[in-house]
Formats: sequence, structure tokens, C-alpha cells
Amino acid sequence: MARLGDDMVMDKQHGMLIVVSGFSGVGKGTVVQHVFQSLPNIQFSISCTTRKPRQGEENGVDYFFITPEQFERKIAGGEFVEYTKTFTNYYGTLKSEIDAPISKGVDVLLEVNVVGARNIKAMYPDCVSVFIKPPSLAALKARLIGRGSETPDSLARRLKEIESESREICNYDYVVTNNIACTCADEIVNIIRSEHLKVSRQCIENLFSSEE
Repeated sequence: MARLGDDMVMDKQHGMLIVVSGFSGVGKGTVVQHVFQSLPNIQFSISCTTRKPRQGEENGVDYFFITPEQFERKIAGGEFVEYTKTFTNYYGTLKSEIDAPISKGVDVLLEVNVVGARNIKAMYPDCVSVFIKPPSLAALKARLIGRGSETPDSLARRLKEIESESREICNYDYVVTNNIACTCADEIVNIIRSEHLKVSRQCIENLFSSEE
């Protein structure tokens, strides 16, 4: 008789896709960094964007920063799983950043806006979607202003976008509050670990198979 657990995980088991979204300024980047510190084997899916890098951001680490012309060529070539245009900038997720690692059993974490998350969920229905919200609207406004990159007009547009995005929260599997970044990250880590314990994600049909 095979030992208990010998066949619980099969080599062909696919990795899990985790989709994280949140309002602009909610601190998604910091929370995600804490998640990776706790779960270093998860791979981050780097998105493409045509916006300029913010201070401290690196090409190929935070985003692939490309020109609008390069982005549109990738659209024409069918390289994106999803893409969207926010204000004057494109954002998109490359198929290769998801499919290749997942097929090898590696978990992938993807950070996208609500439109991208909706499209991803349609294509990968078994993905785990998490929305990060602020403790309050006042706290979110303070974070946006504190970035120092918002004009009165852009702040007004951001707040209007936040109002629209808030209607999408009910479509996510989980919602967490970023009051303290490390605590918020711990909640996401617990979600990921719990999802891996679901029977539907484990190959247990040969648990009691006999040895030949």
C-alpha cells in the first residue's frame, strides 16, 4: 500500500493564479511586496504600461515600460490576455507571463485594475481574486495627495474612477482592508494558503492506490 500522501500532489498539477486589485493610492505595491516576502515561490506577473515610471520603479521589475506604438503592436499580435486604457495610458497583461509558469505548477500573482480583473476572471474562472480597499475614503485621499503627483484635476478624476471601481468589489472572491500593510498582506497570504487546501485544487484520487 502506498504511504498516505504519496499521490496527493501530482507533477502535472497547475499553479494558481492570484489576481489583486485596489484603488489608486491604496498601497497595493507595498502590500504585494510583503506577500512575496512571506511566499517567495510565487511569481509576479509583470504588466506592460505606456505610463512613465514613478520614482523608484524599475523596468522589468515593477512594469515593462513601453511606448504606445510598441503596446499597439503587441495588441495586434494577440500577445495580451487583457489590456485597458486608463486616461492616456495603456496597461496590459502578457499571456506569456501567466500561462508559462502556471503550466509548470508555479503560482502567479497579478496586479490589475477592475476592468483587467473582470477580463482575467472570464478567461481563468478558477483564479483567486482579491480587492484591497482603504480604511476610509479620507485615508485614501490623504495617500493620493501624499504621493505628490496629483493635480487638483487629476485628483478629481481619480476620485471619480474610485467611485466607479467600488461597484466592482462585489465581483471579487475576497476583500481586505489596507490599514497596516503587513497585516493586510498576512490576510492575503492566509487566503492563498487556504485556497491551496481546497479539494478542487488537490489531486487526491490516487491517495490509496496500491503499489505494483
